Amino acid sequence: MPVVATDVEARARLSLGTSGAAIYRTVATLLADRAAAGVLVDVGCGTGNLRRAVGERFTRYLGADVVRYDDFPADGEFVRIDTDTGTVPVADRTADVVVAVETIEHVENPRAFARELTRIGGRGAWVVITTPNQLSLLSKLTLVVLNEFNAFRAGSYPAHLTALLEVDLRRIAAECGWTDVTIRYTGSGRVPGSARHVPRWLSALFPRTFSDNVALIARTPTSASTTHR
Repeated sequence: MPVVATDVEARARLSLGTSGAAIYRTVATLLADRAAAGVLVDVGCGTGNLRRAVGERFTRYLGADVVRYDDFPADGEFVRIDTDTGTVPVADRTADVVVAVETIEHVENPRAFARELTRIGGRGAWVVITTPNQLSLLSKLTLVVLNEFNAFRAGSYPAHLTALLEVDLRRIAAECGWTDVTIRYTGSGRVPGSARHVPRWLSALFPRTFSDNVALIARTPTSASTTHR
């Protein structure tokens, strides 16, 4: 039987504070394409690899997580959060960009979490969320054969709590009043039943099918009355 981590810090440490390089590249590209700059709040920051991926475009980097890892960037500011509550101790409208890399699947209430990201970003800020892609061939085959999504199998639970589809991300964005919504797949995925990765040309042709992760980028509402509570 796998060891089950029951407290939030133990669950956080199961991830080692890192995500795949393809995920960080995808987020960095999405932000660069939109010339996003200023203050970046990285919710679920882990070791701070996103800071390294985006370079010096942001004048202030604030990382929020359950654990402060030893490799957290020296020039970053850190605040501690509890992903079970989803509350981030950062003032309203702090950020020009709010990013949650592979974090929303760890929280008990993803919709409340998305509203918290909206609050942090304020009006017209960019929000980026990434999460495991449940629509990949790997995930679908695992669901059919083992009755579980691949990223939510017994070895990943309870660190991974909430499986979201692309349509769920779009619905959450609509409920929060986000605009300019774009979905992007990372173009990096494993071959089912193997540790090998699908060739990049194939992932490029069929990104939804052969990507292990998906990203959403959108803008928060410009009017406070737009956000649903």
